[in-house]
Amino acid sequence: MEGILVVGIIIFTGFIVGELCTLFKLPKVTGYILAGILLNPNLTHFIPESFVAHTDLVTNIALSFITFSVGGTLFFPKIRSLGKMIILITLLESEFAFLFVAIFSTLIGPMIIHYPGASMLSFYIPLSLILASLASPTDPSATLAVEHEYKAKGVVTSTIMGVAAFDDILGIINYSITVSIIDLSLKEHSFGIYSFVQPFIKILGSITIGCFFGFFLNILVKYIKKETEGALITFIIGLLALCYGFAGMINVDELLSTMTMGVIVVNYSIKKEKIFKILERYTEELIFVLFFTISAMHLNFSVLISNYPFIIIFIVFRSIGKFTGTVVGGKISNASLSVQKFTAGGLIPQGGIVIGLALAIKRNPALSSVSDIIINVIIGATVVHEILGPIISKISLEKAGEITLDKKIK
Repeated sequence: MEGILVVGIIIFTGFIVGELCTLFKLPKVTGYILAGILLNPNLTHFIPESFVAHTDLVTNIALSFITFSVGGTLFFPKIRSLGKMIILITLLESEFAFLFVAIFSTLIGPMIIHYPGASMLSFYIPLSLILASLASPTDPSATLAVEHEYKAKGVVTSTIMGVAAFDDILGIINYSITVSIIDLSLKEHSFGIYSFVQPFIKILGSITIGCFFGFFLNILVKYIKKETEGALITFIIGLLALCYGFAGMINVDELLSTMTMGVIVVNYSIKKEKIFKILERYTEELIFVLFFTISAMHLNFSVLISNYPFIIIFIVFRSIGKFTGTVVGGKISNASLSVQKFTAGGLIPQGGIVIGLALAIKRNPALSSVSDIIINVIIGATVVHEILGPIISKISLEKAGEITLDKKIK
């Protein structure tokens, strides 16, 4: 089958199923994932497996956009305005989710997964720690949809949106540190001092590359004589590809580099609003359709079915960590009781960056033994999170007294 025909099928199917999901009050991302499942070569045999195996270029471009946009949420004046409460809740709900998933996956994993030749150091601990690093991010779009639909307004709503805007950043940092340490330790077969120093050098290199390309974009954008949106999009795509590709070439973290680039642009570019609005208006939906549909086409159903207990562990203990961290963070910051009790309900939806991080693991040969399990667990959990998440968000905001049924937009 012609490659261009396959791309057309993917975009068309993903878009249509995404629009259909909105009729059932589900996020579009759920539809994109369902479309990918329908087109999965292991299910329908309609799309060649060889095509799915060679989609790295598309997913890498999508990841550069997504992480750049995540970095664009880290606007320093906004962080300062959020105050101690939201920063503490964000930090604790993210890291408690990490800790709960890491601890219980390590304890329960050997009982439910029997991988040939697996040991704690070579398999179960790396698997548990990487899954834990993917527990932090929240997809704010599902909660945002509920907020808009029911005109939700209040301290719980604003806290949810403030926290969700920044825990993706903590998720990327958790992921970068965790994968770097595990990658080096597996290669050295030990956890020496170098294993803990080298990842931070790698992260510093990633941030340096991101800063360089971010400031480079900020400088050059002043001299673009064509003020057309098409010229800016072309320019941004080129620099994002250069940043991502150069980071990969010198073996630093590509995702952290492009995220840092977004941080520099949003805080120091004179055209920051125009840049991010253009990307949101003209590229975001296409990127999401391609990325999530192709991601679900990577699902291996035999691996998914055999590892469903890990999906349950991930969902349950991630949720417990989010609720515990929110309560503790709320108590330390003297937040209201409603914030402590109901904020975490809006932090359950998960998608976006977390699937990208899972896919990035597949490119690392040192993690080949756990990559398929991680991808299938994360995509399976995302489907559950994106279906149940909006429902839980709505219930939480109702109990907080910030929406009522008569507030729903007719």
